Amino acid sequence: MTTIYPVVWSNNKVLLIDQTCLPSQYTLVEISRYEDMAKAIKTMIVRGAPAIGVAAAYGMYLGAREINTKERETFLKQLEEVAEILRQTRPTAVNLFWAISRMLKNSL
Repeated sequence: MTTIYPVVWSNNKVLLIDQTCLPSQYTLVEISRYEDMAKAIKTMIVRGAPAIGVAAAYGMYLGAREINTKERETFLKQLEEVAEILRQTRPTAVNLFWAISRMLKNSL
C-alpha cells in the first residue's frame, strides 16, 4: 500500500495535494513562496488541522528564506510580518497558530 502525504518538501518547494480537487482528481500544487502558501491555506487547497499546521510551518520557512538581511532585528521583524500574513489565512485554526508560534520561537 502506498503512503500519501498531503504536504511534502521536494527540490526546494512544497508539494501539496490540492484538496479542492478530491476525490475525483489527485493534483499536486508546487509552492515556493510564502505568499503562495498563504493563498493555498486560505483557499482550502490544504485542509485538515495537521496538514494546515505543517503547511504554515513550511510557509514560515519559505518566508524566512525570502528575507534578505544580515541584521537580526530586521530579520525578526520581517519574519513577524510573514507570520501575520499566514495567521490571517485561517484566524481560528489552532494548529496554524501553534506552528507559526513554534517557528517564531525557534527563530530567536
